[in-house]
Amino acid sequence: MQRSVAFFPLTLAALLLGFVVVVLGAYTRLSDAGLGCPDWPGCYGKLAVPEVAHEVLQANALYPDRPLHPGKAWKEMVHRYAAGTLGLVILGLASLAWKNRHAAGQPVRAPMLLLALVVFQALLGMWTVTWLLKPIVVTAHLLGGMTILAILFWLLLGQFFHGPAAPGTQDRLLPWAVFGIIVLALQIFLGGWTSANYAAVICPEFPTCRAGEWWPGPDFAEGFVFWRGLGVDYEGGVLGAAARTAVHLAHRVGALVTVLVLLAVAVRALFGQGRSARVTGCVVLVLVCMQAGLGIANVLMVRPLPVAVAHNAVAALLLLSLVALLHSACVRRR
Repeated sequence: MQRSVAFFPLTLAALLLGFVVVVLGAYTRLSDAGLGCPDWPGCYGKLAVPEVAHEVLQANALYPDRPLHPGKAWKEMVHRYAAGTLGLVILGLASLAWKNRHAAGQPVRAPMLLLALVVFQALLGMWTVTWLLKPIVVTAHLLGGMTILAILFWLLLGQFFHGPAAPGTQDRLLPWAVFGIIVLALQIFLGGWTSANYAAVICPEFPTCRAGEWWPGPDFAEGFVFWRGLGVDYEGGVLGAAARTAVHLAHRVGALVTVLVLLAVAVRALFGQGRSARVTGCVVLVLVCMQAGLGIANVLMVRPLPVAVAHNAVAALLLLSLVALLHSACVRRR
């Protein structure tokens, strides 16, 4: 029994759509449109944003505390449409994988894991709205999207590579790739936590924080309380200046550590064996430099929307490049 010929194009489509969903999610969050639709999965009780005059009146009567803002509502709904489409594509992938589970070389566990993650990601999307942008949920939603993207890329790479890596490759490259992914994942968490707590612009200077100070009285205990109960409206943030400063500085310190670690990973790959590892090392090197530049620009330019969205997009590309490096350490070309 052979694998379905549709599995590869469907995986590629899911990967591209997954990247679009991650970028759209960042754009929605950074545009302060996370509550553009105060209900879920529709928008003011509709499947599309209300536009007719009487529907707008009904929407505002239904949610008098959150009057309809069409621009923000459409940003939120476009993200939901894209995420829903991705869910359907992944459902198709899982169905194909299960149907052809006895075929040689057909991956099954990864598509099933993706399906489970998409269901959980939908729940996080619902809780993001119904729990009023609770930071831990918003951050988990970001991490969930990145995880789905990484697994899709691993699945796609598996269409071209298989079998164990060349002798010695795992010893030389595998621990570096794993360590790089762990460090980057922690930094993505810190970035999501910074954004979800509206702490990105609390330090408007670089390399100092503000007023020429490097460490202006941060409150880490308050800044990293992950659960504050339900019923709190987090739109605009609830942390004081000292707590937001702590969150921002943690992200800066994390960025420095991440840059140093990923540069070391890139250099290790560049001097490793195998053309694919060297090419991937070059990609990691370029993306790390880009990401550092975007992070500094976010501070000095007071987080302009295009730069902030690009910062999220490059983080996703960095994750994919490290996944490619990990894959090259584990398997060989067909």
